[in-house]
Amino acid sequence: MTVHSLGLDEAKSLVIEALVASDTARTNAEAVARALIAAELAGQAGHGLRRVPAYAAQARAGKVKGHAVPKLEWTRPGAARIDAGFGFAYPALEMAVEALGETAGKQGIAMAGIYRSHHAGVAGVTVEALARRGLMALMFANAPAAMAPWGGRRPLFGTDPIAFAAPVPGDHPVVVDVSLSKVARGKLMAARQKGEKIPEGWALDPDGNPTTDPDAGMAGTMIPLGDAKGTALALMVELLCAGLTGANFAYEQSSFFDDKGDPPGNGQALIVIDPEAFAPGAVARFGEMAAAIAGEAGARVPGHRRQEVAGRVAREGIEVDDALLSEIRAIAG
Repeated sequence: MTVHSLGLDEAKSLVIEALVASDTARTNAEAVARALIAAELAGQAGHGLRRVPAYAAQARAGKVKGHAVPKLEWTRPGAARIDAGFGFAYPALEMAVEALGETAGKQGIAMAGIYRSHHAGVAGVTVEALARRGLMALMFANAPAAMAPWGGRRPLFGTDPIAFAAPVPGDHPVVVDVSLSKVARGKLMAARQKGEKIPEGWALDPDGNPTTDPDAGMAGTMIPLGDAKGTALALMVELLCAGLTGANFAYEQSSFFDDKGDPPGNGQALIVIDPEAFAPGAVARFGEMAAAIAGEAGARVPGHRRQEVAGRVAREGIEVDDALLSEIRAIAG
C-alpha cells in the first residue's frame, strides 16, 4: 500500500473542494475541513480525512444538508439552543464556542444544546479551543446506536464521546477525551477501509460473539468502556444530548457511515465555565495538579500527547493511503 504525505494546507483545500463538489456551501466545507485537519493533528485519523467519502456521499444524497445555516436561540441568559438544520455539526459547534465563550466570561457559566446535528468528530478539539481562551469546558455528543445496555442485546446507545478541558498557566491545556466504547467506532471504519482485522475485544458480531471482522463489528455492537459503567455513562450522554435538547436518541438515528436513510439528527451538549467566577486563582490550581502528574515518573498529563502528535504532523504532513487519496481527489474533480 502506497502512503502519501499531504501538507496541512493541501489537505484542507482537498477536503473543501471535495465537499463543495458534493453540494456543500463553501463556508460549511471550510468548517468541516478545519475539524478534520484538527482531528489528524490530534492523532485521531478515524475522524480525519477518512470521513471525507462518507461526508461527501451524504451531502450529495441530502442526508446531511450541505447548505444548512445553524441558528442560535438564547432561551435563558446562560442557556442557548442551536438548530444545526440537519447540516454538518462543525458550523454549529463553532457557533457554540464563540457564543458560550463570550457569555461564560460575563456570567461565569453557559451551556448550549445542539439538535438536528451530525457527526461531531473529535470532541477534545472543541473543548481544547475553549481552554486556550482560559475557560473550562465539557462536551457530550450522542451518535447512532452501537452499544447495548449492560446485559442486553439491542443497541440503544451510541459510542457517545465525553470530553473535558481546563487551562493550565504557561502550558498546554489538560484535555480528557474518551469514547464510551472501548475504542471509537471510526477505528472499525478505518480497518474496513484498509482491509485489516480488528483486535478481539473491540466489538461483538450481530449474534453477540467476539469478532475480529470490522464489518461484523459494525453490524453488531461495540464493547463498552468499563463494562456496566460505560453503558451507565452512555445513558447520561443520551439524556444530555437528546432527552434534553430534542435531538434523536441513538436508536432513532441513521448511520454516520453511509448515505442511506434520513439525516441522523443527533445532538451535542456543551458546558463552558469561567474558572475565576468560582475561586480566584483556580487556573493556577489546575497548573499545580498538572505539574503533580507530570512529576510522576512514567505519567503523562492527559492531552499533552496530542501536542507531540500535532507537532509531528505539522512537520511531516498527514499520511494518506493511495486508495483514500485517489477517492477524495475523484470526488473533488
